[in-house]
Amino acid sequence: MSEQDIFYKTILEDLESGKLVLPTLPEVALQVREVVDDPNATASQLADIIVTDAALSARLLKVANSALYRGRVPIESVQMAVSRLGLSMVRNLVTSLVMEQMFQATTNSLDKRLRALWEHTTKVAAASQVIANKVPGIKTDEAMLAGLIHAIGILPILMKADDSDLIRDSRKLDQLIDNLYPKLGASILEKWEFSEELIEVAAEHKNLNRNTQDEPADLVDVVQVAVLQSYNGTDKAIDPVTLNEINSFKKVGADTGFSLEELDEDSEEYQEALALFGM
Repeated sequence: MSEQDIFYKTILEDLESGKLVLPTLPEVALQVREVVDDPNATASQLADIIVTDAALSARLLKVANSALYRGRVPIESVQMAVSRLGLSMVRNLVTSLVMEQMFQATTNSLDKRLRALWEHTTKVAAASQVIANKVPGIKTDEAMLAGLIHAIGILPILMKADDSDLIRDSRKLDQLIDNLYPKLGASILEKWEFSEELIEVAAEHKNLNRNTQDEPADLVDVVQVAVLQSYNGTDKAIDPVTLNEINSFKKVGADTGFSLEELDEDSEEYQEALALFGM
């Protein structure tokens, strides 16, 4: 049995037995969720948690005043942001904004991988926001979070590979990641007690044969389109004719008349969404 096969078997066995070390959400995200899950929670209580983190507060205000979320009056305080946006939306935004903390490496080889993964997920998150803004029934804050977590299953694979020679064999490691990460991602989000919709994003965004054409566009459709668009100009790119036959593209386009050219990296809306992550 090859090292690749052994690694694959071991990580699946560790996952099933509960021995696999899965990433945990940053503490501030857990605190925010705890408050929001309390039916008696107030905007003031939520704001009190967020203001203890100056960097997070500044980023939340930047998001709240961005084109996707701002109203007629500029939002000047965290309290005002929570009151204007609502507890549920702020929970999603805070979770998204602190996600970068999980992409910290302890070795140079792992750092290169994690930086590339973070860049990819932020691009998908930005594109997902832009798409969601055009699709009825999809919230932009949920789409942003969905884009960020769609590939979260790659993290434990990279962490475990860093302890073996696989971290230096890009071809074999990429094959393992491709086969494993959707299942691992769904397990992580279940552990985090995320919604069924977000768990499905992690599990199903790679499934190009997902048969939901009779249903409205959902988060999986949005993220799938964003992911496939992110492959433009790479060896993973799919030709436009094939893309237009994929159900998610049909659903997003048919429902909104949305032009995928708006996801171009030069578009103002996409650039503003990407800037929310400091990219």
